Amino acid sequence: MLQKKREHPKEKSKLHPRNKHRERYDFKQLIDICPELAKFVKLNIYNDESIDFFNPEAVKMLNKALLTRYYNITNWDIPQNYLCPPIPGRADYIHHIADLLGESNNGKIPRGNKIKCLDIGVGANCVYPIIGNKEYSWSFIGSDSDPVSVKSANKIIELNPFLKEQIEIRIQNNPKDIFSGIIKKNELIDLSVCNPPFHASLAEAQSATTRKLNNLNHKKINRPVLNFGGQNSELWCEGGEKRFVQIMINQSKQFSASCFWFSTSISKQSNLKNVYELLKKVEAVEIKTIPMGQGNKISRIVAWTYLSKEKQKEWINTRWV
Repeated sequence: MLQKKREHPKEKSKLHPRNKHRERYDFKQLIDICPELAKFVKLNIYNDESIDFFNPEAVKMLNKALLTRYYNITNWDIPQNYLCPPIPGRADYIHHIADLLGESNNGKIPRGNKIKCLDIGVGANCVYPIIGNKEYSWSFIGSDSDPVSVKSANKIIELNPFLKEQIEIRIQNNPKDIFSGIIKKNELIDLSVCNPPFHASLAEAQSATTRKLNNLNHKKINRPVLNFGGQNSELWCEGGEKRFVQIMINQSKQFSASCFWFSTSISKQSNLKNVYELLKKVEAVEIKTIPMGQGNKISRIVAWTYLSKEKQKEWINTRWV
C-alpha cells in the first residue's frame, strides 16, 4: 500500500557544500549512464524511485553509476562479499580534509599530484583515491593487508588508465603495522586518511548489520548475514575501532616527520576521550575534530600533526607552493 508521497528537501544539508551528492539521486540520469542499474530501481512505499538497500547487488550497481557519473570511472567492480562503501560519505571525508589542508595554507586548498595522500585500508573498492584524485588531482598510495583487495584495487586502476600514474597500491605484509612497510625511507606524505573497522568481533558486526537491515526493511530479520558486504578485516578487528585507532596513533609517532596531517574517521563518539588522551600522550602538536553528517548518522574526522608552526610553514613552502 502506497503511503502519501513525502516532501524531500532539495539538498542534503548535512553534507559538505562541495559534495556532489547533496541532491537526491536522479535515477533516470544514472540509468542512462549505467543501464544495468535499471532492474534494481523501483517505486518505494512513498512512490519515490529508489533501490532496495537490502540487496548488495543493487547497492554495488548504484555505486558504479555514481562513480561513472561524477568521477569518470568507466570500469568499476568489487569481488563478491567485499565492502561497498557509501559514496556520499566517502566524498564528505575528502572535502572536509581538503579544507583542513586549506586552513594550513592560508585558506587555499593545495591541488595537484604533488600532494600525496595515504589511504590506510584502501579496500577492494579504491573509492577514497578515486574521489580525491578527481576532485583535487591528488596522488594516492593505497595500503591494504588483504591480497584480494590489493588485486581488485589494482584492476580498477588498470581499467581506468587516467588513474595509473596517480594511484599506487601497496600491500601491508604485516597486519600489525600501519605505517611501517608502507611509507618508504625519506618519503613524505601530505595527508593520511582511514576508515577503520567499526566492530570488535564478527558477532558484533553481524548483529549491527542485522539491526541495520531490520531498520531498512521495516521487518524483523534474524539471519545475521553481511548483506552490505565486507570481509572480516574491513568490518571488524580485535578491539574494534578503539583499538585500531589506538595502534594507529601510537605508530604515527614514529613517522612524525614523514606526514603533515594524520587523520581517521571516528564513528563512535564514546571513543573520542581515549583518542584525545592518546594524542596528548604521543605529544601531537595540533589536533582537529571535524564533524560530519549523512542522514541520521553523525560521525567525525580526527586529525593530528606533529609539526610545529615553523615546520608546517617549511613543509608548505617546500612542497605545496
